Amino acid sequence: MLFSYRHGYHAGNYADVFKHLSQLLVINKLKQKDKPFVYMDSHSGGGLYALDDDKALKNSEFSAGIDRLISAVDKAKVVPEVVSEYLQLVNGYRRHQQYPGSPQIAADSLREQDKLCLMEWHNNEFETLRLNMRGDRRIALHHRDGYEGLQALTPPKPARGFILIDPSYELADEYQKVVSTIQKVQQRWPTTIIALWYPLLASSRDKSQQLEKDLAKLDPASLFIARLSVKNQEQDFGMHGSGMAFINLPWQVDQQIVEMLPLLHQAMSEAGQGEFSSQWLIQPK
Repeated sequence: MLFSYRHGYHAGNYADVFKHLSQLLVINKLKQKDKPFVYMDSHSGGGLYALDDDKALKNSEFSAGIDRLISAVDKAKVVPEVVSEYLQLVNGYRRHQQYPGSPQIAADSLREQDKLCLMEWHNNEFETLRLNMRGDRRIALHHRDGYEGLQALTPPKPARGFILIDPSYELADEYQKVVSTIQKVQQRWPTTIIALWYPLLASSRDKSQQLEKDLAKLDPASLFIARLSVKNQEQDFGMHGSGMAFINLPWQVDQQIVEMLPLLHQAMSEAGQGEFSSQWLIQPK
Protein backbone atom coordinates (compact mmCIF):
# COMPACT_ATOMS: atom_id res chain seq x y z
CA MET A 1 0.00 0.00 0.00
CA LEU A 2 1.28 3.45 -0.89
CA PHE A 3 1.03 6.14 1.75
CA SER A 4 1.97 9.17 -0.36
CA TYR A 5 -1.48 10.76 -0.59
CA ARG A 6 -2.26 13.51 1.93
CA HIS A 7 -5.57 15.26 1.58
CA GLY A 8 -4.28 18.41 3.26
CA TYR A 9 -2.88 19.52 -0.10
CA HIS A 10 -6.41 19.52 -1.57
CA ALA A 11 -8.60 20.49 1.38
CA GLY A 12 -11.46 22.80 0.49
CA ASN A 13 -11.06 22.47 -3.28
CA TYR A 14 -13.98 22.23 -5.72
CA ALA A 15 -14.13 18.44 -5.38
CA ASP A 16 -14.38 18.71 -1.59
CA VAL A 17 -17.19 21.25 -1.86
CA PHE A 18 -19.21 19.01 -4.20
CA LYS A 19 -18.56 15.89 -2.14
CA HIS A 20 -19.39 17.47 1.22
CA LEU A 21 -22.59 19.10 0.00
CA SER A 22 -23.69 15.70 -1.32
CA GLN A 23 -22.76 14.12 2.01
CA LEU A 24 -24.77 16.69 3.93
CA LEU A 25 -27.85 16.14 1.75
CA VAL A 26 -27.89 12.42 2.54
CA ILE A 27 -27.29 13.00 6.26
CA ASN A 28 -30.15 15.52 6.38
CA LYS A 29 -32.48 13.04 4.73
CA LEU A 30 -31.61 10.34 7.25
CA LYS A 31 -32.19 12.79 10.11
CA GLN A 32 -35.80 13.34 9.03
CA LYS A 33 -36.68 10.16 10.93
CA ASP A 34 -36.06 9.81 14.66
CA LYS A 35 -34.50 6.37 14.19
CA PRO A 36 -30.71 6.34 14.75
CA PHE A 37 -28.32 5.58 11.92
CA VAL A 38 -24.64 4.83 11.32
CA TYR A 39 -22.34 6.95 9.16
CA MET A 40 -19.32 5.06 7.79
CA ASP A 41 -16.29 6.71 6.16
CA SER A 42 -13.82 4.32 4.48
CA HIS A 43 -11.04 6.87 3.77
CA SER A 44 -11.43 9.41 6.55
CA GLY A 45 -8.15 11.32 6.32
CA GLY A 46 -7.33 13.66 9.18
CA GLY A 47 -10.86 14.96 9.63
CA LEU A 48 -9.93 18.64 9.92
CA TYR A 49 -7.35 20.59 7.89
CA ALA A 50 -5.35 23.76 8.46
CA LEU A 51 -5.49 26.06 5.44
CA ASP A 52 -2.51 28.11 6.58
CA ASP A 53 0.05 25.29 6.67
CA ASP A 54 2.57 24.37 3.98
CA LYS A 55 0.49 21.55 2.47
CA ALA A 56 -2.63 23.64 1.90
CA LEU A 57 -0.67 26.70 0.76
CA LYS A 58 1.41 24.78 -1.79
CA ASN A 59 -1.31 25.17 -4.42
CA SER A 60 -3.98 27.00 -2.37
CA GLU A 61 -6.69 24.83 -3.96
CA PHE A 62 -9.20 26.09 -1.40
CA SER A 63 -9.09 29.56 -2.98
CA ALA A 64 -10.64 28.13 -6.17
CA GLY A 65 -13.08 25.99 -4.17
CA ILE A 66 -14.68 26.94 -0.89
CA ASP A 67 -13.56 30.60 -1.09
CA ARG A 68 -15.13 31.04 -4.53
CA LEU A 69 -18.38 29.52 -3.33
CA ILE A 70 -18.46 31.84 -0.31
CA SER A 71 -17.95 34.83 -2.59
CA ALA A 72 -20.56 33.66 -5.12
CA VAL A 73 -23.21 33.05 -2.46
CA ASP A 74 -22.74 36.57 -1.12
CA LYS A 75 -23.84 37.85 -4.56
CA ALA A 76 -26.44 35.21 -5.44
CA LYS A 77 -30.16 36.01 -5.36
CA VAL A 78 -31.26 32.40 -4.83
CA VAL A 79 -29.22 29.91 -2.79
CA PRO A 80 -30.27 26.28 -2.22
CA GLU A 81 -30.95 25.56 1.43
CA VAL A 82 -28.23 22.93 1.71
CA VAL A 83 -25.61 25.38 0.40
CA SER A 84 -26.56 27.91 3.08
CA GLU A 85 -26.42 25.20 5.75
CA TYR A 86 -23.06 23.92 4.51
CA LEU A 87 -21.54 27.40 4.49
CA GLN A 88 -22.87 28.13 7.96
CA LEU A 89 -21.02 25.03 9.15
CA VAL A 90 -17.85 25.63 7.15
CA ASN A 91 -17.54 29.38 7.80
CA GLY A 92 -16.93 28.76 11.49
CA TYR A 93 -13.81 26.82 10.55
CA ARG A 94 -12.78 29.04 7.64
CA ARG A 95 -12.57 32.05 9.98
CA HIS A 96 -9.89 30.10 11.86
CA GLN A 97 -8.01 29.09 8.69
CA GLN A 98 -9.41 25.56 8.75
CA TYR A 99 -11.57 23.36 6.56
CA PRO A 100 -13.61 20.38 7.89
CA GLY A 101 -13.23 17.04 6.15
CA SER A 102 -16.07 14.56 5.83
CA PRO A 103 -15.59 13.10 9.36
CA GLN A 104 -15.85 16.54 10.95
CA ILE A 105 -18.88 17.48 8.84
CA ALA A 106 -20.56 14.24 9.88
CA ALA A 107 -19.65 14.75 13.55
CA ASP A 108 -21.08 18.28 13.46
CA SER A 109 -24.26 17.12 11.70
CA LEU A 110 -25.20 13.82 13.35
CA ARG A 111 -27.39 13.63 16.43
CA GLU A 112 -26.68 12.18 19.86
CA GLN A 113 -28.36 8.87 18.97
CA ASP A 114 -26.39 8.39 15.74
CA LYS A 115 -22.98 6.73 15.36
CA LEU A 116 -19.88 7.34 13.27
CA CYS A 117 -17.50 4.63 12.07
CA LEU A 118 -14.30 6.20 10.72
CA MET A 119 -11.53 4.25 8.98
CA GLU A 120 -8.06 5.44 7.95
CA TRP A 121 -4.93 3.43 7.15
CA HIS A 122 -2.29 6.15 6.78
CA ASN A 123 -0.40 6.26 10.08
CA ASN A 124 0.01 10.04 10.32
CA GLU A 125 -3.48 10.75 9.04
CA PHE A 126 -4.97 8.35 11.55
CA GLU A 127 -3.13 10.00 14.42
CA THR A 128 -4.45 13.39 13.29
CA LEU A 129 -7.95 11.93 12.98
CA ARG A 130 -7.70 10.46 16.48
CA LEU A 131 -6.72 13.84 17.94
CA ASN A 132 -9.40 15.73 16.05
CA MET A 133 -12.19 13.31 16.95
CA ARG A 134 -11.21 12.69 20.57
CA GLY A 135 -13.84 12.84 23.28
CA ASP A 136 -16.84 12.02 21.06
CA ARG A 137 -18.48 8.83 22.31
CA ARG A 138 -20.50 8.43 19.12
CA ILE A 139 -17.33 7.77 17.13
CA ALA A 140 -15.55 4.46 16.57
CA LEU A 141 -12.09 4.87 15.01
CA HIS A 142 -10.44 2.08 13.02
CA HIS A 143 -6.80 2.17 11.94
CA ARG A 144 -7.28 -0.17 8.99
CA ASP A 145 -7.68 -0.45 5.23
CA GLY A 146 -11.08 1.01 4.40
CA TYR A 147 -11.93 -1.62 1.81
CA GLU A 148 -11.27 -4.44 4.25
CA GLY A 149 -13.00 -2.50 7.03
CA LEU A 150 -16.22 -1.99 5.09
CA GLN A 151 -16.50 -5.72 4.48
CA ALA A 152 -15.65 -6.63 8.08
CA LEU A 153 -17.83 -4.04 9.83
CA THR A 154 -21.04 -4.31 7.80
CA PRO A 155 -23.86 -4.58 8.50
CA PRO A 156 -23.56 -2.43 11.63
CA LYS A 157 -26.08 -1.94 14.40
CA PRO A 158 -28.38 -0.21 13.83
CA ALA A 159 -28.58 -1.45 10.24
CA ARG A 160 -29.70 1.94 8.94
CA GLY A 161 -27.01 4.06 7.46
CA PHE A 162 -24.79 5.71 4.93
CA ILE A 163 -21.32 4.90 3.58
CA LEU A 164 -19.01 7.49 2.02
CA ILE A 165 -16.16 6.04 -0.06
CA ASP A 166 -13.53 8.57 -1.08
CA PRO A 167 -10.26 6.88 -2.16
CA SER A 168 -7.19 8.59 -3.59
CA TYR A 169 -7.21 6.38 -6.73
CA GLU A 170 -3.39 6.34 -6.61
CA LEU A 171 -3.08 2.60 -7.17
CA ALA A 172 -3.63 0.90 -10.51
CA ASP A 173 -6.22 -1.50 -9.11
CA GLU A 174 -8.13 1.08 -7.07
CA TYR A 175 -11.10 1.29 -9.44
CA GLN A 176 -11.54 -2.48 -9.46
CA LYS A 177 -11.16 -2.58 -5.68
CA VAL A 178 -13.89 0.04 -5.25
CA VAL A 179 -16.34 -1.94 -7.37
CA SER A 180 -15.57 -5.31 -5.75
CA THR A 181 -15.89 -3.80 -2.27
CA ILE A 182 -19.24 -2.21 -3.09
CA GLN A 183 -20.44 -5.53 -4.49
CA LYS A 184 -19.55 -7.34 -1.26
CA VAL A 185 -21.02 -4.62 0.95
CA GLN A 186 -24.23 -4.68 -1.06
CA GLN A 187 -24.51 -8.40 -0.46
CA ARG A 188 -24.03 -7.93 3.29
CA TRP A 189 -26.02 -4.71 3.69
CA PRO A 190 -28.33 -4.18 0.70
CA THR A 191 -30.32 -1.31 2.24
CA THR A 192 -27.40 1.00 2.92
CA ILE A 193 -26.93 4.28 1.04
CA ILE A 194 -23.53 4.40 -0.67
CA ALA A 195 -21.92 7.58 -2.00
CA LEU A 196 -18.75 7.11 -4.06
CA TRP A 197 -16.48 10.00 -5.07
CA TYR A 198 -14.23 9.68 -8.13
CA PRO A 199 -12.06 12.02 -10.24
CA LEU A 200 -12.64 13.19 -13.80
CA LEU A 201 -9.19 13.07 -15.39
CA ALA A 202 -7.47 13.91 -18.69
CA SER A 203 -8.92 11.88 -21.57
CA SER A 204 -5.92 9.54 -21.87
CA ARG A 205 -6.17 8.60 -18.17
CA ASP A 206 -9.86 8.95 -17.32
CA LYS A 207 -11.63 5.84 -16.03
CA SER A 208 -14.83 7.47 -14.79
CA GLN A 209 -17.16 6.19 -17.50
CA GLN A 210 -15.92 2.62 -17.13
CA LEU A 211 -16.34 2.91 -13.36
CA GLU A 212 -19.96 4.00 -13.81
CA LYS A 213 -20.60 1.08 -16.18
CA ASP A 214 -19.02 -1.37 -13.73
CA LEU A 215 -21.21 -0.07 -10.91
CA ALA A 216 -24.30 -0.49 -13.08
CA LYS A 217 -23.29 -4.10 -13.80
CA LEU A 218 -23.62 -4.80 -10.08
CA ASP A 219 -27.35 -4.24 -10.62
CA PRO A 220 -27.98 -2.21 -7.44
CA ALA A 221 -31.51 -1.19 -6.50
CA SER A 222 -30.77 2.27 -7.96
CA LEU A 223 -27.78 4.20 -9.26
CA PHE A 224 -27.64 8.00 -9.60
CA ILE A 225 -24.66 9.81 -11.13
CA ALA A 226 -23.76 13.48 -10.73
CA ARG A 227 -20.74 15.15 -12.33
CA LEU A 228 -19.19 18.59 -11.87
CA SER A 229 -16.39 19.75 -14.15
CA VAL A 230 -14.78 23.16 -13.63
CA LYS A 231 -12.17 23.13 -16.40
CA ASN A 232 -11.83 21.91 -19.97
CA GLN A 233 -10.63 18.32 -20.19
CA GLU A 234 -6.98 18.01 -21.22
CA GLN A 235 -5.54 15.18 -23.30
CA ASP A 236 -2.72 13.89 -21.12
CA PHE A 237 -2.66 15.36 -17.62
CA GLY A 238 -4.77 16.86 -14.89
CA MET A 239 -8.11 16.59 -13.16
CA HIS A 240 -10.94 18.75 -14.46
CA GLY A 241 -13.78 17.71 -12.17
CA SER A 242 -15.26 14.96 -10.07
CA GLY A 243 -18.23 12.64 -9.96
CA MET A 244 -20.48 11.25 -7.26
CA ALA A 245 -22.20 7.88 -7.69
CA PHE A 246 -25.06 7.08 -5.32
CA ILE A 247 -26.60 3.69 -4.62
CA ASN A 248 -29.98 3.75 -2.84
CA LEU A 249 -30.11 7.55 -2.96
CA PRO A 250 -33.16 8.62 -0.91
CA TRP A 251 -36.24 10.15 -2.49
CA GLN A 252 -35.92 13.81 -3.54
CA VAL A 253 -32.18 14.04 -2.84
CA ASP A 254 -31.55 13.71 -6.58
CA GLN A 255 -33.57 16.88 -7.14
CA GLN A 256 -31.63 18.71 -4.44
CA ILE A 257 -28.38 17.74 -6.18
CA VAL A 258 -29.75 18.94 -9.52
CA GLU A 259 -30.71 22.27 -7.93
CA MET A 260 -27.28 22.95 -6.46
CA LEU A 261 -25.13 22.01 -9.47
CA PRO A 262 -25.65 25.23 -11.50
CA LEU A 263 -24.55 27.41 -8.59
CA LEU A 264 -21.50 25.23 -7.91
CA HIS A 265 -20.44 25.38 -11.55
CA GLN A 266 -21.00 29.11 -11.80
CA ALA A 267 -19.06 29.73 -8.60
CA MET A 268 -16.06 27.47 -9.12
CA SER A 269 -15.56 27.02 -12.87
CA GLU A 270 -12.53 28.56 -14.56
CA ALA A 271 -13.94 31.33 -16.79
CA GLY A 272 -17.06 29.31 -17.52
CA GLN A 273 -15.19 26.18 -18.56
CA GLY A 274 -16.40 22.67 -17.73
CA GLU A 275 -19.96 21.49 -17.30
CA PHE A 276 -22.29 19.63 -14.95
CA SER A 277 -24.70 16.75 -15.43
CA SER A 278 -26.79 14.21 -13.56
CA GLN A 279 -28.75 11.10 -14.46
CA TRP A 280 -30.25 7.89 -13.14
CA LEU A 281 -28.32 4.96 -14.60
CA ILE A 282 -30.70 2.65 -12.74
CA GLN A 283 -34.04 4.13 -11.73
CA PRO A 284 -35.47 3.33 -8.28
CA LYS A 285 -38.22 0.74 -8.43
